[in-house]
Amino acid sequence: MINPLRGMKDLTFEDSARFVYIITTAIEISKRYGYEYIETPILEETALFRRSVGESSDIVGKEMYQFEDKGGNDVCMRPEGTAGVVRAFVSAKLDRQPSTQKFYYYGPMFRYERPQKGRLREFHQFGCESFGEASVYEDFTIISMIAQIFDALGIGYELQINSLGCENCMPPYKENLVAFLTDIKEALCEDCNRRIVTNPIRVLDCKNTNCQALLQDTPKLIENLCTECDSDFSKLKDLLNNANMSYEVDTNLVRGLDYYNKAAFEFVSNDIGAQSAIAGGGRYDKLVEYLDGRATPAVGFAMGVERMMELVQMPEPSRGGIYLGTMSPEAIDTLLPLAKSKRLREQVTVEYQAKKLKAHLKAADKIGAKVAAIIGEDEFANGTIWVKDLESKEEKTIPVEEF
Repeated sequence: MINPLRGMKDLTFEDSARFVYIITTAIEISKRYGYEYIETPILEETALFRRSVGESSDIVGKEMYQFEDKGGNDVCMRPEGTAGVVRAFVSAKLDRQPSTQKFYYYGPMFRYERPQKGRLREFHQFGCESFGEASVYEDFTIISMIAQIFDALGIGYELQINSLGCENCMPPYKENLVAFLTDIKEALCEDCNRRIVTNPIRVLDCKNTNCQALLQDTPKLIENLCTECDSDFSKLKDLLNNANMSYEVDTNLVRGLDYYNKAAFEFVSNDIGAQSAIAGGGRYDKLVEYLDGRATPAVGFAMGVERMMELVQMPEPSRGGIYLGTMSPEAIDTLLPLAKSKRLREQVTVEYQAKKLKAHLKAADKIGAKVAAIIGEDEFANGTIWVKDLESKEEKTIPVEEF
């Protein structure tokens, strides 16, 4: 028997129903905020992620499914969704339009890392990207939308926020941070020592408990923000306070991708172990430029669907659809045109084997049908059909053409 590759999982039965429920809920709510669907390729040029995610990131350095195709192109399976959406945005010349553009997407992403609970090598994300709006009100609105999605799904969460500054306040802060980290580098892990050179901000994201203890006294970026970044971050906090949305300012919160600036945020859950982030995002005002587009402010987020699946309680299913069956083998051909007609408006299940009435009702109940419609020998002879509403228990026999 051939099994799925390590870190890759089939979605079947209850899992697939939960997956569809999460995606459809997220789509419905994102549309209310003006987002439209975008689909980007799973396979992209490796250069896209090197330029956007960053050479120093773990994704580019360790985790990409990268290979050379038969045409000699350096390609990889997408490890995240934002870069592909930005590339599509630039390719379609949408960066030259003055209006705000908003897109939602969902689909599989691929990272070669050690599989564990809530973390797979093929995993799924739902995300949204908003282009063309520089106001911090858009940051607040996108955070509010995520909260609404989680509330609709019955997922508990805590919101953490931080500011990553901009090109004005980040360079002097990095100098102070590197000086602090250099003094304690001997006690830090190997990854932290590498990041001191390649991307010192990422040191703050280290999950090593010993490192985290040592990093408690690092210089805080929010204490070194420029006037604009400080004003935006204060306004974001005011908006959250006015909306009665609880949050925590986590001064060590950074995003794992290099393109973020200003507001960064994560929604975390305490119900899924150490990998507690269930959604994260922030502002990335320079990424469109990095990918050869015109300067365009942007903000977005992504949700980890597999992690959400561990937290979602499915609503009680309601009855729906029609079960069609017959007690007479001669009547089976009569069911097919009935099914075709009814499928124009609703779900229909057809049982091709003639069975006793009790067996048909049991089968209809098992699939959660709302209506069972059965043709017995008498009904077949009379051109009628027996219909039962499985919710109200009302029964009637009517001419087939009236069904």
